[in-house]
Amino acid sequence: MSNPRLALSPVTGTSPRSEESDATSVRHAPRLRVRAGFGASRRLALLSWIVPLGLLLAWEVLARLELIPAMVLPAPSSVLATARVLLASGELQTHLAASLRRAALGFSVGTGLGLSLGLLVGLFPVAHALLDRSLQVLRAVPFLAIMPLVIVWFGVGESGKVFLIGLGSLFPMYLNTALGVRQVDPKLLEMGRLMGLGHARLIIYAVLPGALPSLLNGLRLALTTSWLALVVAETVGANSGIGFLATNAREFLQTDVMVLVIAIYALIGVGSDLAARLLERWLLAWHPNYAKARA
Repeated sequence: MSNPRLALSPVTGTSPRSEESDATSVRHAPRLRVRAGFGASRRLALLSWIVPLGLLLAWEVLARLELIPAMVLPAPSSVLATARVLLASGELQTHLAASLRRAALGFSVGTGLGLSLGLLVGLFPVAHALLDRSLQVLRAVPFLAIMPLVIVWFGVGESGKVFLIGLGSLFPMYLNTALGVRQVDPKLLEMGRLMGLGHARLIIYAVLPGALPSLLNGLRLALTTSWLALVVAETVGANSGIGFLATNAREFLQTDVMVLVIAIYALIGVGSDLAARLLERWLLAWHPNYAKARA
């Protein structure tokens, strides 16, 4: 007697068991593709480290073979040894804490002011007419051009350094905030008004969420500019900070310390940008375009 499970399907001419297996394979195909995608992304992530690690290895080998003079560019192992000495003495922690304190204070003041000005200019045409042109003129002035004037105003103390860092982080935040507010969908604002939202609640529940991607982009750019302003500020009249450490090392031709300071600036910049990207991922988890990009 023939097994009814092995009977051919009258529609497809195949057995039900083969149809079930085909359906199962189709059902698991997306999962297999996702796993394959994760594996490919991991391989690409590992591949992205090959070039920088290879450059470090080549740098170390060339320096040990004395093909690169130590006074020109010391080996990475020599820079790490210098970092261990400065850490053991506590000198590196002291200068790093001073730089981070200046950067945090100037960044907070600059981004807060840039956010406020951007909201004003983006929301009110009168504020745009009164403020935007003057701010654009100030934005075009380089840091080094106003350094002598900042020294005259604030001296060589902490106020001038915080002022420069705040000025550097103000403009990226201002530009991106004003742009983000102007790009909010007018239909969203109209819907908020129809729901009876007042002006303040309309800003909180419609304008700020709609402008949030641009605001976070401004935050990332302000972080980068604040570190650049910190470097400029700490090279003049500073008695602490990693910029002062580099200036002092230049006077005594301590190339290993100068390379160490450059590496610290790079690590701080990468770390702060990573923190901003994590904040972006958390705050924009609801955004459809961002969710689509993550998928």
